[in-house]
Amino acid sequence: MKNVVIIGGGITGLSTAYYLQQRARRDGVSIRCLVLEKDEKLGGKIQTENIDGFVLEKGPDSFLARKTAATDLCRELGLEGELVGTNPNARKTYILHKGKLHRLPPGTQMGIPTQFGPFATTGLLSVKGKARALMDLVLPRNETDGDQSLGGFLARRLGDEVLEAIAEPLLAGIYAGDARKLSLRATFPQFEMIEKKYRSLILGILAQKRAVQSPSSATKHGSVFLTVKSGLGTIVKRLTEELGAETLRTKSKVTQITARMREERFEYTIHLDHGEHVPADAVVITTPAFSAAEIFPHRDTISEVLQQIPYVSVATIVLAFPQDAVSFPLDGTGFVVPRKEGRTITACTWVSSKWLHTAPEGHKLLRCYVGRAGDEAIVDRPEEEIIAKVRQDLSDIMGITAEPLFTRLTRWKQSMPQYTVGHLNRLQEIETEIMNRWPGLLIAGAGYKGLGVPDCILEGKKTAEQVLEYILQKRA
Repeated sequence: MKNVVIIGGGITGLSTAYYLQQRARRDGVSIRCLVLEKDEKLGGKIQTENIDGFVLEKGPDSFLARKTAATDLCRELGLEGELVGTNPNARKTYILHKGKLHRLPPGTQMGIPTQFGPFATTGLLSVKGKARALMDLVLPRNETDGDQSLGGFLARRLGDEVLEAIAEPLLAGIYAGDARKLSLRATFPQFEMIEKKYRSLILGILAQKRAVQSPSSATKHGSVFLTVKSGLGTIVKRLTEELGAETLRTKSKVTQITARMREERFEYTIHLDHGEHVPADAVVITTPAFSAAEIFPHRDTISEVLQQIPYVSVATIVLAFPQDAVSFPLDGTGFVVPRKEGRTITACTWVSSKWLHTAPEGHKLLRCYVGRAGDEAIVDRPEEEIIAKVRQDLSDIMGITAEPLFTRLTRWKQSMPQYTVGHLNRLQEIETEIMNRWPGLLIAGAGYKGLGVPDCILEGKKTAEQVLEYILQKRA
């Protein structure tokens, strides 16, 4: 019987444990798996609350359908029948520009235009800004090698105006980061590949669209984004049921890991804050990078590199209203807010329009976001102050002045990892050091190779396979 300890009970840790147990049963390997979570709840940032017919997501509200790890897991957990797509009649996205909402031009991908009619008539850009973006059609490709910032790349190809008015606010909704600091290779490596192959981003994306023949996973479900009708928290609930209570321990904070060689094999000891010591033949750390740095064996170079991965604090504010209190036409998924607009909120999702199951009839549900790289102070302000500022923005932008039926504020301190320039090189350095010096110890999670729910699930699945391969090698 081999002991595997997984530190962190978010979606990555739970997925690792689930797939480890599944494959161990399939291959006839005897293991004892234990997930240690410092908080009272499992699931990490996936948290769903149901109130009087409202489905409130405090963290992520959906996942990309084309990244099949999440849909595969839902099918395995018996949840495929609960998967729902976005409202087909609310596909528009808006961007705030000079205090007014403008529709994101159809066919625009992170500021890259592929439909020239909507792009030519949008009010988001000046004539000069549009002309500068179209220079992408004639500009030469970048011949220099090495990582670069995503913002710098987009500005070079499309101009500063497209970056600041369109791309940066859309990116803020994904990474809550500064586009001029984010790594191109760690966030949108496909853009670099498109430039190398086609020279022009516009021509490259158009060519790729023409080349796609087979239907995507999004086509199968009729939506680019999917969610679970009862909330993403249902995935966590099903995972915990599959894993069993004996596999899961909450309120168990790990303070450090120690290791020793015994009969030419590594043995790990997990030290908990209440004094307990847990033995392990293999360890998976799925906590944020800064937490992993604190518990890593013999804190050294690896810890220093882990601490170089910055995190940003954000908060979500959910507001429910009677339908007659919102006269603004919620005909899309919501809007994002560029930095230069000087607003408190960075984005607002029209939840009940995007997902028709999230509010009872006769009601509207909105979710606003605050905090991003360089603008995190608002997250620490008193709750009443944050909600007042959010309501003022909604009043100015959408004309909503009514008192909400209820609000829910959730603070996510140091929750959004920033893949800054050079991130993949740092990650390679960490993984090489761990592989050479700490066999049987792995790191995984949103801080390394992908923020989205499918990314974390896939990372958990791959990590489970690595753990089992290591155990089989030890047994041999």
